[in-house]
Amino acid sequence: MNDFTEEIPRQTSAADEKAHSRYICTANHGFAPYAQEELRRLFGAVKSTLLLPGEIFLATLEAEPEEVSRVLAGQPPIFLRHIQPVQFQDQGDLSALDRLAVYLSRRSGLEGEKVALHVRKGHSSFWPDSPGELREWLQERLQDLGAEFTVQDPAWVISVYADGGALYAGVSRPAENLSSWNGGMIRFRKEDGQISRAKFKLMEAEKEFAIPFHSFRNAVDIGASPGGWTSFLLERGLKVTAVDPALMHESLRKNPGLKILRKNAGDVKFQDNEFDLLVCDMSWSPKLMAKLVTGLLHSLSPGGTAIVTVKLMHKKPMAVIKEIIAMFESERMQIQRAKQLFHNRDEITLYMIKY
Repeated sequence: MNDFTEEIPRQTSAADEKAHSRYICTANHGFAPYAQEELRRLFGAVKSTLLLPGEIFLATLEAEPEEVSRVLAGQPPIFLRHIQPVQFQDQGDLSALDRLAVYLSRRSGLEGEKVALHVRKGHSSFWPDSPGELREWLQERLQDLGAEFTVQDPAWVISVYADGGALYAGVSRPAENLSSWNGGMIRFRKEDGQISRAKFKLMEAEKEFAIPFHSFRNAVDIGASPGGWTSFLLERGLKVTAVDPALMHESLRKNPGLKILRKNAGDVKFQDNEFDLLVCDMSWSPKLMAKLVTGLLHSLSPGGTAIVTVKLMHKKPMAVIKEIIAMFESERMQIQRAKQLFHNRDEITLYMIKY
């Protein structure tokens, strides 16, 4: 845990006597209410203020930072994508940035450490330029800190959020933020000839869940067309059976590692234990998808992995997710993670292993 504590003085009351910590919390657009509900289920009452409707909010939890990190590590949230501690808060103007620079320059624990500086700004931020320019401004003023500023594998993260009426900042270990990416926004460069952006979902799952795709040999992609996920698996060296009545992208059709079945998934027949990986990213209702995929799980060998997206088409996504997870668990699938990734839209990704 970190040794950084809030230095901004504030008035105390009886309510302040309880242990508490404050965080800027981020979810995918439109899913902040469900992230707030997750925090309430884990920590009880949560005081929150919206900073960006449907996406970013400031939350006060009745728990010490160490407890927050322990609970979130033990019960990873689905919709809460990223948190950053608030140890410094000041008014939203340029003079507050000077005070923030002084505050951070006194953090002797950062001397000699690899530090990432994550900067975000609200839509009505007092900072007129880009977040990147604010990051450069701060780094210039923190040269005497003796830290090594980096993007890759930092030991510490300095998080700054410049809103319209306030400036927030905190220092934490990357793992304490739920994601080591700024705001949990992991971005990939679109490649020349890339079939679809759906590929980014599998690339992010690989990093987020530490899935060893290179260790698999034989995969089946249910609802594969036009082939975004199939192309990713072929690049990782797998043999792939793609199932979809629609055409696959022409760049894939002659790939020697690909077998294409132009059929509905409900009409295909596979042998038992034929595959060690099953993936599915279909725009179907969650129940129909789960019924279809569970009907094919006999073809997945014990110890095999399944990665599926669950489309959230209803107003009660938590109830839908609970029901879909129960359907898979009844078919000997152990849920490793359920997470709304940055590249998910109105959906989540399930990572499962068959036992």
